[in-house]
Amino acid sequence: MYKVFVNDKPLFLTNQIVKETDFKFFLLESIDIEQLIVNYFQHKIHKAYLYHPDEKEIIKKLKEKIPVNKAGGGLVYNKKGEVLFILRNGKWDLPKGGLNKYEEIEDAAKREVEEETGVSNLKITKKLQKTYHIFKRNGKYKLKITQWYEMHTDFEGPLVGQAEEGIEKVAWLNPEEIESALKNSYENIKLLFEEEKKYSLKN
Repeated sequence: MYKVFVNDKPLFLTNQIVKETDFKFFLLESIDIEQLIVNYFQHKIHKAYLYHPDEKEIIKKLKEKIPVNKAGGGLVYNKKGEVLFILRNGKWDLPKGGLNKYEEIEDAAKREVEEETGVSNLKITKKLQKTYHIFKRNGKYKLKITQWYEMHTDFEGPLVGQAEEGIEKVAWLNPEEIESALKNSYENIKLLFEEEKKYSLKN
């Protein structure tokens, strides 16, 4: 099952038929995806499931219905074990951004972290999950697929938020501060930390 966020509300892609309770259930094959998204943004729908029998084909089918924007991002640790956060539009987020033409996704993720925060000497240590969310740009809805990477750095210089990207603040946050920041963050970011927590418990 995949979880796509629309206006920070969940849209599940599933190959299981589930009975409607507190959500709407649609067939991915026949859904008018734009109308569904509009209903999310108008708060008419808060949770929905899109069904397709073949789990391997689900994302492919969704991509056929909506333009895709690929991005790379970083969950960046410093030597103290703090994580790099940015504050944008009054919410805590992690640095990420779209790919340039012919750019590899790992390079894009590192470049975006550096451009948005001023942090350099980045080393990718692990490939993390992908997150999915739908956003609107120039009047069109798009599906943003972000590939996240765990990164480490020994950088100790000043943090500089990229003003033209609307970044109000950049900060290294310790575990306690992260917990507080996640209360004012996006569902995709919370998801990333849930996975990270599960991983560290397993190891």
